[in-house]
Amino acid sequence: MSLVLTEEQTLLKETAAEFVQEKSPVTHLRELRDKSDATGFSRALWKEMSELGWAGILIPEEYGGSGLGLSEIGVILEECGRTLAPYPLLSTAVLGASALALGGSDAQKQALLPGVAQGETLLALAHQEKPRFAPYDIALNAKATSDGFELTGEKRFVLDGHVADRLIVVARTSGSVGEREGLTLFLVDPSASGVGVSRTNMVDSRNAANVRFENVVVTADDVLGDADRGADLLDALIERGTAAVSAELLGLIQEVFDRTVTYLKTRDQFGVKIGTFQALKHRAANMFSEVELSKSITIDALRAVDEERPFRERVVSAAKARTSDTAELVTREGLQMHGGIGMTDEEEIGLFMKRAKAAEVTFGDGGFHRDAFAKATGF
Repeated sequence: MSLVLTEEQTLLKETAAEFVQEKSPVTHLRELRDKSDATGFSRALWKEMSELGWAGILIPEEYGGSGLGLSEIGVILEECGRTLAPYPLLSTAVLGASALALGGSDAQKQALLPGVAQGETLLALAHQEKPRFAPYDIALNAKATSDGFELTGEKRFVLDGHVADRLIVVARTSGSVGEREGLTLFLVDPSASGVGVSRTNMVDSRNAANVRFENVVVTADDVLGDADRGADLLDALIERGTAAVSAELLGLIQEVFDRTVTYLKTRDQFGVKIGTFQALKHRAANMFSEVELSKSITIDALRAVDEERPFRERVVSAAKARTSDTAELVTREGLQMHGGIGMTDEEEIGLFMKRAKAAEVTFGDGGFHRDAFAKATGF
């Protein structure tokens, strides 16, 4: 099996690289952070990304998208990882579009997917309730009424939830907290009565929100998929999200490695380039090996999801565990090799470490996915 990009994916990757390096370099994130931008990204630039087709990659052609796969949006996320581009690709183009494409009725798809593809509609998955990722620890209650449901509870770490036009809310319609069965996904208008959205900023200055629901009324038409059987759809979204975050981490890892090697080749100490020191060469070689392993397993994970392979959840968990661990290694080594300047806010290498820390815990860190892999393979 060849773990290299196709000609079309290579072209898409080159286009994405050129675009984000010119229009969303690391300084773009810094500017948004320093002025406490209310949105956290440029809507005009998101519109341009959407015109390039990025927002509609996972959307079927009949709803205005291009009907491509996770492998294609993966190469874009990888390039966004290299510049820390703070755009709603994960929240809207991967998780939101997938939720509708996989679980939405035709009416829901007609109503929302064209707007998503055009960059006009933003979506956010409201799933997590506790600081640590636990897929089925859902306490938010959806009480059945005569014509729908009433939602009560709270969600945390809702990525881009402060600007979403629709929230995709995971609620419990039966069963107990921690059980896989009894979950239902709902489309909720954040302007509805009883919804309270509080913006938060994560350690990497990216957007998130805490959302409170107090007797929020939704109808049966707002259900995504089947009531009480939402875990199947939720699992599919987590699988796609996990592979997508791995792709973004891969880009981040590669960028930090490239910057560190460049620094080793230019920084003088004791009259020589510090890259000539054998100890640093060995550490750089270890980083290179881990980056290449991360690259191979991430490409395979993206393809496994697209091909709907049996046991693909093992490959996805292996990819997230590998990229999370490599991100920790490479950003730590990169920071140390840059010396004292690496600790300053003016030096960009530290911003990559912050993004790595946030991405590592998104959809489960390395420990979570090593455990998931072990359970899936019978250990």
